[in-house]
Amino acid sequence: MSKKRVSLVLLSMVMMLSMLLSACGGSNESGNNAANQQSNTSNATGAQENNSDADAPKENVTLTAWIMPNSPKPDKDFMVAMEPYLQANPHVKINVTVLDWGSAWTKITTAATSGQGPDILQLGTTWVPAIAAMNGIEDLTSRVEEVGGEANYLPASWQTTKIDGQEEVYGVPWFVDARALFYRKDALEKVGLDPATAFKDWDTFRETLKKLNGVEIEGQKMTAFGVPGKNDWNVPHNIFPWIWAAGGNIFNEDNTEVTFNDKTALEGVMYYTGLANEGLVEKASLEKNSSQIESDFSDGKTAIMVSGAWMVKNFATPSEEGGVGEKTAAQNYGVAPLPAGPAGTSTFIGGSHLTIFKGSQHKDAAWDIIKYLSAEEAQLKYAQLSGQLPAQKVVMDSLVSDPGYKALVEATQYGRSYPAIPQWGPCETALVKYFGNIWDIVAGVSGTYSEQAIQQQLDDAANEVTAIINQ
Repeated sequence: MSKKRVSLVLLSMVMMLSMLLSACGGSNESGNNAANQQSNTSNATGAQENNSDADAPKENVTLTAWIMPNSPKPDKDFMVAMEPYLQANPHVKINVTVLDWGSAWTKITTAATSGQGPDILQLGTTWVPAIAAMNGIEDLTSRVEEVGGEANYLPASWQTTKIDGQEEVYGVPWFVDARALFYRKDALEKVGLDPATAFKDWDTFRETLKKLNGVEIEGQKMTAFGVPGKNDWNVPHNIFPWIWAAGGNIFNEDNTEVTFNDKTALEGVMYYTGLANEGLVEKASLEKNSSQIESDFSDGKTAIMVSGAWMVKNFATPSEEGGVGEKTAAQNYGVAPLPAGPAGTSTFIGGSHLTIFKGSQHKDAAWDIIKYLSAEEAQLKYAQLSGQLPAQKVVMDSLVSDPGYKALVEATQYGRSYPAIPQWGPCETALVKYFGNIWDIVAGVSGTYSEQAIQQQLDDAANEVTAIINQ
């Protein structure tokens, strides 16, 4: 499909895409209310310039940045990360606006079509190809070697800085979302399970869940596995790791044919949903979202869940600062890779990239900010503030000495991202709908759970996605 045709297609899809929620940074829901935060603006400037005869004063510049609620205090945390830069560059001022994930797509596409937007724009990984195809963000290909280029980032993350099949780079990875199992160490100990072997593969994982189901800790019985269902924007992110582990995929190699409804993919969906059908997941949880499942785990209602790095920060943060550090779970959790399926271990990789808005009048200054935020010190600082994994591999690898981060960092080595195609937005919207229908079947709300019923939903989803990618 030509770039011009893609642009026309994307423009016609703006209203449909407004329902899209990003693959960005986890449930964040990381603060646990951050994803519901209203847009809010914070201004900050550098300190007073320290004049010297050697340094001529630089021209004052005011930049605007649109970011998402990546942490409980997104604007404040961003400015704390930027503080050393602003002190060293007192001629720079930054106005930061926090966009709610629910309304961000509409605001960004409106800005892209009007040409009136920020200088620096955070985009979820799945949004970059679409906004690039709309000519809404700057081509950064000639600049990215200044931040180390492809070699400094995860392949699954770097892939989403482009449009599949094209060489141009439109974003720089800022942080990474990777998923792993969070489990209660005290619950495993009580039923005599060794975490080193309890999650080895699908067979051992099912047996582990059976032993954990109903285990009692501090007078409270636990359900084995906390799984969010139809009301979660993560629905595809939750299901595709099991499809990948079974050996299935989303599309064929050139993204022209849907494959997530083939027999191999069905095997992964049946295994994952079958855990709930077998009673190892509380059916009521299938009406919940990721944030609610994380709360259930924190409150001792479930023994295992799938989540991301933001929970490590939440467990280390006291309640008065928005965390759950006083909870028993915070003192008794471990993190492990997802169990291996027939094709091995897999997990979802998402996150966000930093881009330069096409209509920016300060592109060089905006790039200077992106370079700063891509440096090791700033990457580590923002990871500590936000609870997200840093995008730079060398910084991410420095976290493996922390038991909470070790499995999450390791998960990035076998993680996979979605196809970097401009049409992914409406594709994901369709998947949320049909995968949500699957959870209704599992919960007994609609139809009878069977392989045939699940196959029908996958086929219906495949038909709609096929129509989207062929437009």
